[in-house]
Amino acid sequence: MYEAYRGSAEGVGAALGLAPNGLAALDAIGVGDLVRRLGDPMKAIVLQSWNGRRLAEIGSPGTLEPTRLVMRGDLYRALYDEARRRGIRIEHGKRLTGADGGEGSVTARFADGATATGELLVGADGIRSTVRTLIDPAAPRPRYAGLQGFGAVSAEAGLVPDTGGKMFMTFGKRAFFGLQVIGGNAVWFVNLPHPEPLTQAEAVARGAERWLEVLAEACADDRTPALELIRRTDPAELLMTGPMENMPRVPHWSRGRLVLTGDAAHAPSSSSGQGAALAIESAVELARCLRDLPLPLPRALDRYEELRRPRVEQIIKQTEHTNSNKAAGPVGRVLRDTLMPIGMRLMNQEKLSRPLRHRIDWSEPAA
Repeated sequence: MYEAYRGSAEGVGAALGLAPNGLAALDAIGVGDLVRRLGDPMKAIVLQSWNGRRLAEIGSPGTLEPTRLVMRGDLYRALYDEARRRGIRIEHGKRLTGADGGEGSVTARFADGATATGELLVGADGIRSTVRTLIDPAAPRPRYAGLQGFGAVSAEAGLVPDTGGKMFMTFGKRAFFGLQVIGGNAVWFVNLPHPEPLTQAEAVARGAERWLEVLAEACADDRTPALELIRRTDPAELLMTGPMENMPRVPHWSRGRLVLTGDAAHAPSSSSGQGAALAIESAVELARCLRDLPLPLPRALDRYEELRRPRVEQIIKQTEHTNSNKAAGPVGRVLRDTLMPIGMRLMNQEKLSRPLRHRIDWSEPAA
């Protein structure tokens, strides 16, 4: 494994929801229970309007285990340590710049002048993937959803009532707010409508103090604990998670001995609650196809894409509607708050939970 960053990602990032289908994919490779120990169950998501009116509650239906809310840094550390324990070598400071095909091999070139040669180069290099560009220079770029992400973990959970293992999400007048109390801490986030996307570096450059003022103003009229939590947040503790984005359809997931997985191939915005789970699923499915269809290589890569593309693109499409609800204007807000309770009552719960029920049978041949 060749990692672009010079150091590890311990302590980097905010909380994320790992859906039951993602946990099941980790079970397939024997690390599901390792991750379950890291976080707290998210028993349900409660959707409400700015004035505290409950619009809907979405729980884990039937026998499904709940989504687990974990800190990204904790998840990273656990998987990193397990990879090392299993004998996987990890080299840091290796930023990919190019790749050259050979007879039965591919050679990766890195910014520090080093190279590495293998049978296959897997691009798990995120939404701004270098490997995606190497496969297809005309590949689409990430699409901005109109929202910037912020959040924090507050030790002052006493400021808010216990959420009973549920995540409360509020469609505010000017921003979207989420909150869950975990282990005595209030984990909260804000999706702030913003006209142009700002990279994480650009957001940081504007200063946490300024952003806290903006967030406080955006949440001031909402009947939630948001304003008090924001006012008590130390600027040094504010997490700026960058623009909320998803990937338009990526036409080519592979070429020759290059292949994409995770966000490099399919990145739903964080509104889906499926980003981490889908990335894990695809990595496991790619491994299964390589195990069962080793030669010629294109057979395995074509089968991998055939198994994954319809599922991930359907989820990405559904997420676009969620993002538009978060950034609704005054008229759209009234329509949303009026129609959502009706729509949720009429919705087929089995259909709603179908993405969460997806399972990869590791013992089943991919062919």
